[in-house]
Amino acid sequence: MFDVKPKLLIATTNPGKLAELRGLLLTLPIELQGLADLSSYTEVVETGSTYSENASLKASGYAEQGQMATLADDSGLEIAALDGDPGVRSARYGGPDITFADKIHLLLKAMNSKPDHDRRARFVCSVAIADRDGHIVHTSDGVCNGKIAREARGDLGFGYDPIFVPDGFDQTFGELSNDVKQKISHRASAFARIIPFLRDNIAILT
Repeated sequence: MFDVKPKLLIATTNPGKLAELRGLLLTLPIELQGLADLSSYTEVVETGSTYSENASLKASGYAEQGQMATLADDSGLEIAALDGDPGVRSARYGGPDITFADKIHLLLKAMNSKPDHDRRARFVCSVAIADRDGHIVHTSDGVCNGKIAREARGDLGFGYDPIFVPDGFDQTFGELSNDVKQKISHRASAFARIIPFLRDNIAILT
C-alpha cells in the first residue's frame, strides 16, 4: 500500500473527458491530475497520421513537461459513407476554431441525403501511457460501432456524442448515462486493457 497515492497525469483540458476517464479508473489506487493542474505547459501538437501516434506524442510530451507518468488518448469518429472522415481529424474537422456544435452541424449536413442503411459509423480510441521520462510503456486501442443519428440528441456527453447511436441502443451517446458508456464506449474498450497494466505496474507512477 502507498501512504500517498501515486499520481497519473491525464493529458486533457476537457472536463467532460477527464470526468469520464476518472470514472473508468475509479478502482485504481492512484490520484489523477489534468493539464489544468500543472503550473504551466506548452501544448503538444497532434502531428501524427494515426490515433496511436497522436496519443503517444501527447503522452511523451506532457510526461516530460510535468515530470510524471502521463496517460493520453486520441479518438475520432469514422463514418463509412464519408470514406472514414472525419477520422483522425475529428477534433479539427471544419477548422480548429469552430465549436463541436458547428462540427456536428457540418457532419449532419454532409449526411443529410444518406439513407438509414448507409449511416454506419464507429468511434475509435487509442490510449498511450508514458513514464515520467517520456518513454511509452503501454498502448491500447478500442472501438465502438454504431450509426449516425439524423439530429443531435442529448447533452450528457461531449464532442460528437449527440449524433452517435451505438449498436444495440436507440439513444445517442449524448443521451446515455455515464454508467452505460463506461461499459460499451470505445474508451471503455481501450481502458479495459489499460487498467490491468496500471494495476500491475503502479511503480511506473512513482
